[in-house]
Amino acid sequence: MEHIAYLTNRGEYTKFIYGDRTITFLTGKNLEKYLKIVEWDRGYLVVISKNHGKDPEEDYIDLVPILKNLMIDPDSFLKPIKEVEIKYA
Repeated sequence: MEHIAYLTNRGEYTKFIYGDRTITFLTGKNLEKYLKIVEWDRGYLVVISKNHGKDPEEDYIDLVPILKNLMIDPDSFLKPIKEVEIKYA
């Protein structure tokens, strides 16, 4: 599926995977897992996440500044992505 990206985490690290690129970034130490993608808007994600010892809650990820810090052009990288799914092995 060439228009789908995937979101996952291991411990405090989140991975955003699209095609042959994996963008890894630090999230919170209490993050247990992502439960649901609520919204995808060209680099901005609204997700439901589960943190240790807490009820699931809405959280936000803005990939644009992360991509810029990695010297990846956000517009060209994000443009073909139409959907993001949560994927755990």
